[in-house]
Amino acid sequence: MPEIKKIAAAILISTASFSASTAYAASVSPTAVQPSITSATPEFVYTYLLGEIAGQRGDVTLASQLFLDLAKKTRDVRLAERAARAAAYANQPAIALQASTLWVELDPDSLEAQQASSQLLVASGNFKQAKPHIEKLLTKPETRANGFLYLNTLLVNQKDKNEVLKAVQELAAPYPTLPEAQFAIAQAALIADKPAIANTALTTAEKLRPGWEAAALLQGQLIFRDSPEKAVTFYQDFLEKYPTANDVRMSYAKLLVNQKRFTEAKPEFVKLIDAAQGSPEISAVVGLLSLESNDFTGADKYFQQSIDNGFKEPEQLYIYLGRSSERQKNDAQALIWYDKIPAASERYLESRLSAANVIARTKNVDAAIAMLDEVNELTPEQQIIVIQTQANMLGQVKRNQESFDLMDKAVKSMPNSPELIYDYAMAAERLGKLDVMEAELRRVIRIKPDYAAAYNALGYSYADRNIKLDEAKSLVETALKLQPNDHYMLDSLGWVHYRMGNLTLAVENLRRAYSIQADPEIAAHLGEVLWKQGQQEEAKKVWGLALKDHPANDLLVATAKKFNS
Repeated sequence: MPEIKKIAAAILISTASFSASTAYAASVSPTAVQPSITSATPEFVYTYLLGEIAGQRGDVTLASQLFLDLAKKTRDVRLAERAARAAAYANQPAIALQASTLWVELDPDSLEAQQASSQLLVASGNFKQAKPHIEKLLTKPETRANGFLYLNTLLVNQKDKNEVLKAVQELAAPYPTLPEAQFAIAQAALIADKPAIANTALTTAEKLRPGWEAAALLQGQLIFRDSPEKAVTFYQDFLEKYPTANDVRMSYAKLLVNQKRFTEAKPEFVKLIDAAQGSPEISAVVGLLSLESNDFTGADKYFQQSIDNGFKEPEQLYIYLGRSSERQKNDAQALIWYDKIPAASERYLESRLSAANVIARTKNVDAAIAMLDEVNELTPEQQIIVIQTQANMLGQVKRNQESFDLMDKAVKSMPNSPELIYDYAMAAERLGKLDVMEAELRRVIRIKPDYAAAYNALGYSYADRNIKLDEAKSLVETALKLQPNDHYMLDSLGWVHYRMGNLTLAVENLRRAYSIQADPEIAAHLGEVLWKQGQQEEAKKVWGLALKDHPANDLLVATAKKFNS
């Protein structure tokens, strides 16, 4: 052993220092600890050398333990820091905690040491022990504000949110005029579900720093919990006072989008484009809003602007431009956009499906199906999508037997795909093969018990045929538990209640479904139930409005004709 130590010392002396060029050395210590060769004992040199070699070979856990042992023996703060960083890199919290505690002890004025120690103590559940370190971080004026802004991130995993709020209030108490301290209280209060405390703290923060966007954003979140409409008003008032508050404007614009207030959202995003000097991401968003509001000229303009300014995924915008062209009835241009997407792109299949739909509409279904057959190197999931699209195209032109045959062949080759089996069941229903439909839907439910659409389809089929109504109700209610607020499933539940004679519940569910999506078949059902309730004028109004947008829907036309004749 003495001979090995001598050799180690000789190597250390000859190399003078170890290289910090490895990823390990760079991550654990910008400046490697350099021991004093003249004063180092053979034991020290040997241990230090082993730590360096372990680290360079990737055994950072061993390196951190060896450096910690040396730090304890020598009381060298550099070694304690080195051990803490190495242990953190190696994801060894116990060693890191020991090393950071020693680091703080040896250098009590080090903010890095205090921060590392507080993080590790909080992570280990020793919040009370961490608190003095956190207080130390907050004592220095130059780091105090950022310390408070970081505070709730540090404490986010603590289970007792009320205890966290109490601790944050205590830490903030010495600094009543610091807006960041009030902000930290508000954050903790919001997490602890104490809105009154959060509101008081944010009001104080606003007085201390008028127009502070971070506080305004948190205030917006707090108000949104009570009322989205009040949050909209709050953002409007704030932006009127501080029109350059672009972070707030972004939140306001997103809120409008979530509320489907696209017309109001669009000018806010346009202002953000101007502020961001033509941001391609924001231009793409404005393009989508324009497309949603049928402003196709604006959509094309902003999508093209986004592409010109270097949008990272131009293929996605080619898809949107193609859809815009389709809705402008310019199918030739739509195909040009779709054809711009290369086969290597992740969007290639999407472009081929979109192009196929154009070809099916403008030429014929057979040409569209043939084009999709030429798309190669598909994953099993993509093959399913192609088959579903082809079968749907056949169904749309009433070639139901061909659609069924295609699905029958697909299900036999891929028997465990619930998506394919579901479509197969629907194809069987269109041919009146109700026994096949029922058996296949039950097979879907066995394979995938959370497949909400299968429960809904079977329940609706029973209701539509006015059979097994109790089971129909149970099936549809199961579907709604799996997929709450789905308009199709609410329509099915309304139809079940209608068949059971519960007209009030039927209208309630159908109105709710129609408010979510103005679907023509929901309109047909709602009108029929209203008619049965004696509300003939409202029924006519519902059908009339729906027929303007969907004049060729078979169920809607038949229902309106049946009751109006």
